[in-house]
Amino acid sequence: MTPDHLTAADLQTSLGRRIRSQTVRWLFMGAAAVTVLVSALIIWTVASGAWTFISQVEFTRLTDIGWFPRRGLFDLTTLLVNSAQISVIAMAVAVPSGFGAAFYLSEYAHPRVRRVMKPTLELLASVPSVVLGVFAISFITPSILTNFFSEINFFNKLAAGIAVGLLVIPLIASISEDALRAVPQALREASAGLGARRVTTSIRVVLPAAMSGLMAATIVGFSRAIGETMVVTIASGGGDTSLYNLSLFESGGTLTSAMAALGLGTDQVAGNNLAFQSLFFLGALLFAMTLVLNMVGDVIVRRLQNRY
Repeated sequence: MTPDHLTAADLQTSLGRRIRSQTVRWLFMGAAAVTVLVSALIIWTVASGAWTFISQVEFTRLTDIGWFPRRGLFDLTTLLVNSAQISVIAMAVAVPSGFGAAFYLSEYAHPRVRRVMKPTLELLASVPSVVLGVFAISFITPSILTNFFSEINFFNKLAAGIAVGLLVIPLIASISEDALRAVPQALREASAGLGARRVTTSIRVVLPAAMSGLMAATIVGFSRAIGETMVVTIASGGGDTSLYNLSLFESGGTLTSAMAALGLGTDQVAGNNLAFQSLFFLGALLFAMTLVLNMVGDVIVRRLQNRY
C-alpha cells in the first residue's frame, strides 16, 4: 500500500496504546489532585484552629510580659522580636559569607577547584539542623562567645543566630553562584576588552547583571532562617515559655520553637485550654509572614530583572 492509499484508520493508534495513555493521564491527574487536596486540608486545619484561638482569646493576653501559654499569657511581641533578632543575626553571618563564596566560585576559582568545592558546599546544606543546634551549645557559646562576653547565658539568641547563619550559608551561596554563572560570558569579555580588571568586572558588570538572582537568594535564605526550628529550640533555650527580653545574651523562644514545644503532645500543653490552639495561630501567622515575604521578594526580583 502506498501513502496515497492511507486512511484515517491507518493513522490511529492501537486500542491498547490509547488505554495506557489514558491510564497514565488519569494517574498523573490524580497525583496532582492529591497534592491540591492535601494543601487545602492543611490550610483548612490551620485556619480553623487559628480562628478558634482568635475568637476566644482576649486581646490583652496577646500583649503581656512574655509567652507563657500554660498560664494563658500569649505575648506575640516576644516571639516576633526574638524571631526577628535571630533571623537578622543569621543573615548578617550568611549573606557576606554566601556571596563571597559564590563570587569566588563563579569568577576566580579554577574549574577543577570549582568542581570540588561546589558539591562540597552543597553537601553542607544536608547537615541536620539538630547537629548545628548542639554545635552552638557545645562550641559557639562556651568556646567563642564567652571569651568576648562575660555575662552571657548558656542558651542565648546570639549563638542561635550564628548557628542558623551557618545553616543558611550553603543555600545562599549555591543560588547566588548559579545566578552569577548565568551572566553571559560576553559581558565579561567586553569588560576585559575595555581594560577593566577582574575585580572591576565582577563589581561593575557581573554584580548588577545578577542582582535579581542575588536578591532571590537573600529572600530564600531569610525565609529559611525565620522558619528554622531545631537550631533555635536547642541553642536559644526557648521552649514553651519565654520572657520578653531584648538582650541577645539571654534565652528566648521564637515562633517555630514555640510551635515545636506546643506540638509535642505532652504535658507541655497542660494548663490553659487555649495553649494548644495557639499552635495553629502561630502556624497561620508564620505562613502569612512567609507568604508576604515571598510576594515582596518576587516584586523586587521582577523590578531588578526589568532594570538589568
